[in-house]
Amino acid sequence: MISKKMEEALNAQINEEMFSSYLYLAMAAYYTSIDLPGFSAWMRVQAKEEETHALKFFDFIEERGGRVVLEAIRIPPRDWASATHAFEAALAHERSVTARIHKLVDVARAETDYATEFFLHWFVNEQVEEEATAEAIVKRLQMMGESKNGLLMLDHHLAKRGAD
Repeated sequence: MISKKMEEALNAQINEEMFSSYLYLAMAAYYTSIDLPGFSAWMRVQAKEEETHALKFFDFIEERGGRVVLEAIRIPPRDWASATHAFEAALAHERSVTARIHKLVDVARAETDYATEFFLHWFVNEQVEEEATAEAIVKRLQMMGESKNGLLMLDHHLAKRGAD
């Protein structure tokens, strides 16, 4: 059985994961609007991944005898100053998700909920990968500066995500 405090914290994380999906879909739409279909495709894959994360929390709460409670999802931004700024926002968002996951681990430890702590370790590791991936793309974008050729090459590369 899951504690009420842990259940509430995990329900809040479902909402955050769904917001992450919305955010990445908003970024996909933004990238499409500036004719970067590879960036858009990358963000659409990312949005699906965040939905999958939300469902992992959903299923876990139910497996532990808790009740899933869904709340309204806040509206994400719809525009960014540039392709680079949008990816910098994605990196900042991933860092905030990492902080939230760490707080969930803290709650699990405080509740002596070993099952939830163990479950959350997957997300701790996932966030290392999420941040590293976003940071690598941001660094490439920053390195390119205003190079349209570089941007188009990276767009082509990002389009391959999920095609492997």
